[in-house]
Amino acid sequence: MNPVTIDVPHRLGRAGARERMKARVGELAGHIPGGFAEVQSAWPSEDEMVLNIRAMGQEIAATLEVQDALVRVHLVLPAMLGFFSGAIEAAVKDGGTRMLADKSGG
Repeated sequence: MNPVTIDVPHRLGRAGARERMKARVGELAGHIPGGFAEVQSAWPSEDEMVLNIRAMGQEIAATLEVQDALVRVHLVLPAMLGFFSGAIEAAVKDGGTRMLADKSGG
């Protein structure tokens, strides 16, 4: 297993980031390559989201810690995906940044 930690900055505040994540977690499966992905999510605490992602015969565990100015993403990649950790990290950071973008205009 290969652990990866990614910090995704945001300007929504803790509550705003939580709301955005809860509202959009259902879209995650559509952004995973391979055509079919299953994503299960849970909130074990107010500021912690846990994801279990299954795609292409692989399973990725993720924990997302919501903080005031960033979301810290901890991924545990199976050995087979370790080779792609750089690309996965870049995709998570890019997608997370777009999802958490402050669109208020301020």
